[in-house]
Amino acid sequence: MCRLSMVLGVRRVRINHAGCMNVCEHGPTMVIYPEGVWYRYETEGDVEEILRSHVMGGRHVERLRLTIDPATLHG
Repeated sequence: MCRLSMVLGVRRVRINHAGCMNVCEHGPTMVIYPEGVWYRYETEGDVEEILRSHVMGGRHVERLRLTIDPATLHG
């Protein structure tokens, strides 16, 4: 993900690796702050779409977007 963001020219972004964030039932996930938008992804193409559309373009990727109840995030 870090290399892909560099290849795409994404600037001023911080990518952290994390373990389960209490949403493991969705598979691999990412959350984009400051909006707090959650996504699931299955392929590198999904990650690229999220980076291009959301991070670079400001448009949500609805087909990959998750609705997460904040009350479930802290165990």
